[in-house]
Amino acid sequence: MEQSTTIDVAAPPSRVWEVVTDVEHWPDWTPTMRWVRRVDEGPLRTGSQAKISQPKMPTVDWTVTEIEPVDHFTWVSTSPGVRTTASHSVEALPGGGTRVRLSIEQGGPLGSVVQWFYGNLTDRYLAMEAAGLKERCEGGARPAA
Repeated sequence: MEQSTTIDVAAPPSRVWEVVTDVEHWPDWTPTMRWVRRVDEGPLRTGSQAKISQPKMPTVDWTVTEIEPVDHFTWVSTSPGVRTTASHSVEALPGGGTRVRLSIEQGGPLGSVVQWFYGNLTDRYLAMEAAGLKERCEGGARPAA
């Protein structure tokens, strides 16, 4: 089952992409992240890895499985019985600005159990992340938790 949120941002796609792919700085603009540590260096690319700590959730490792610059990236985290896929897409709007879609999908034999347990929290975190990304890209500071 997929959970997602979409938000329009008054900033060009290149700016949104710069912020969304600078994963180590996500804690600067969203309270849903304690810390993010890249395992590798350089621009985010297929195979890039990061470890993420979030409030009320276990610390997990993520690996980028697909990336198309200034368009989307997808990464995956696995644990026994669960495969979590998170996607981040950036789309230019005809009148200017950018539409961002953030999504999470739980798969595997225990995916539905994880989704049931974390579903409401995931919905809240997706909304907070979208709002924080919008604020950051439009020039503001991190929103309150």
